Amino acid sequence: MTEQNKPSEPVEELNAAAGDTNADTVELSSEQSIIAKLEEELAKSQGQLADQHELMLRIKADAENARRRASMDVEKAHKFALEKFAGDLLPVVDNLERALSFINREDEAFKGVIEGVELTMKSFLDTVAKYGVVQIDPAGQPFNPEQHQAMSIQPSADVPPNTVTFVMQKGYELNGRLLRPAMVGVSKAPE
Repeated sequence: MTEQNKPSEPVEELNAAAGDTNADTVELSSEQSIIAKLEEELAKSQGQLADQHELMLRIKADAENARRRASMDVEKAHKFALEKFAGDLLPVVDNLERALSFINREDEAFKGVIEGVELTMKSFLDTVAKYGVVQIDPAGQPFNPEQHQAMSIQPSADVPPNTVTFVMQKGYELNGRLLRPAMVGVSKAPE
């Protein structure tokens, strides 16, 4: 057989014949170092992938939170955009109520005026109610410091303590947010 057709001898025999006993370990060490290097690069890449995945999840959560906050801000803007305007309209209702309280209801000459002012006030309150403005008239109700402002405290045996006995000025809310507290007189136990 020629050299080219000759079956290859086992590597150990060739190395032993060549007198090189460390060739096998050097070659394996070289392969092992390449494998170790590749494993190290793989671990590094997997770590970077995990970091990138975590970063992507945080960015996604931040974007979702920003979207939710923006949605809530838009909802609040729609809900309370009329707050200043509604607050500026409250003196109009107060003046209509004062006009009704000062008109002599016994006099027939004022009957048409009383009816006109009452209808105007009812129409006004119905219109602002469509936009979320609600009147607070707490007469006879328990005192609520979140909605009422106590202007006077009077002893009373007729009603339980901390009950609203009279309303000096009605309060208003806009979509559940207090525009103006009701100014009230509150009862206390007689001395």
